[in-house]
Amino acid sequence: MRQFIQRDGAGSRVVLIEHQRNAGVGAAILTGYKEAIRRRMDVTAVMAGDGQMDPDELHLLVGPVARGEVDYAKGNRLFYRGAWNTIPRHRYLGNAFLSMLTKIASGYWHVADSQTGYTAISLEALETADLDGLYPRYGYPNDLLVRLNVYNFRVADVPIRPVYNVGERSDIRLHKVVPRMAWLIFKRFCWRMKEKYVIHDFHPLVLFYGFGSVSFLGGLLFGLYLFFYRIFAGPVAGTSGLFSVLLFTTGLQLLLFAMWFDMETNRHLRVDVSPWRAQRQPAGDAPQPEEKSRR
Repeated sequence: MRQFIQRDGAGSRVVLIEHQRNAGVGAAILTGYKEAIRRRMDVTAVMAGDGQMDPDELHLLVGPVARGEVDYAKGNRLFYRGAWNTIPRHRYLGNAFLSMLTKIASGYWHVADSQTGYTAISLEALETADLDGLYPRYGYPNDLLVRLNVYNFRVADVPIRPVYNVGERSDIRLHKVVPRMAWLIFKRFCWRMKEKYVIHDFHPLVLFYGFGSVSFLGGLLFGLYLFFYRIFAGPVAGTSGLFSVLLFTTGLQLLLFAMWFDMETNRHLRVDVSPWRAQRQPAGDAPQPEEKSRR
């Protein structure tokens, strides 16, 4: 890794850190985060260089973090008006699917557009999260959200304008990325359950998730077995079908209760940030940061 410093009359303003080999987008951002920690930067923003992030919207992300309203602000292209007609459909749908999984895995049920890289984060959040364990490639924002939730950091979604067809080139292949990302998100979900609801502070929702998953999958698989047995072998007992339905519905109810418990537990971490408020609020009226408890 090499560092280059561009100097002007005001001193060192730009520091270029170059990896000698491609280690992935997550690894590149991790290196920048570590440099921000070393320099004790209060707010660190990430903006890609492919033209898909509007620099005029940077203050909408940095402002809430600088004012102490949130610990992590991320862009949300899916909530922007006209996003369906601006974002390529396959990428919109793939992003929406991964966002749904990330809601469950991270505990931030209010977030969407989990794959956006346009973000701002506080120094405290950077120092608390285990950056060395951050996933080094495309799934780093999903991984980071999970880590922030374990330590009860506040996260806000900020609607931003989706920018496409400006000469960017993506090598992402959804048919390969989505399954790999889904597996990563599942592993991070299991890790969060263990860290937040068993080690840090026990919560019965882990039991609801555990028994619900076993019952739901058991009922589903048993029902499929009975279905194919009826087609290829012959009649099945009515009690077997009822047992399959009972397992399935009981598991589904337990999973829904677990999700509801998780939503309520993390409700205080949701912060709504209106772009018009960030633009119009005078600097002198900025609220003071509130004290936050960390587990």
